[in-house]
Amino acid sequence: MPLDTKSFDLFRTLPLTPNQLWHVLTDAKEREKWNGPDAKTLLETDAADLRVGGQDRQRFGPVDAPEFLVDTRWYDLTAPQRAVFTETLIFGGEAVCTSLVTYLLEASGKGTALSITVAVSSLSGPDTLAEVQHGWNGGIENLESYAKAIGHPV
Repeated sequence: MPLDTKSFDLFRTLPLTPNQLWHVLTDAKEREKWNGPDAKTLLETDAADLRVGGQDRQRFGPVDAPEFLVDTRWYDLTAPQRAVFTETLIFGGEAVCTSLVTYLLEASGKGTALSITVAVSSLSGPDTLAEVQHGWNGGIENLESYAKAIGHPV
């Protein structure tokens, strides 16, 4: 079976300083508030270790049955400019996909320009690629709403 891969980029300017946005992006409890495609999806942290070489583990999925595990491994944490990490989604004890994710933050006026690059490899077929991108698209919209709620207009 061939390996299915895809890369995509997301961009937003958010009404938070780089330090504020860094915290929202990297703190496990903060990520629970925005990181999902919609309100019917739950992200709940079981373990968090925010350091280079550290690993977070979260449960993800529908609120009534978060059946996916998400293993996040941190490779670069250059606060508040850049974070590089992998996310592996596990379902039924099997890896479904792994993504390499890069956050780039740059001060922009009173806010921060955020660039996110996601390179995903699906271990379960091409449909997973669209699902991952859908999740990130929803997550970035939730992040934008959350940042506006806690920040100031840019």
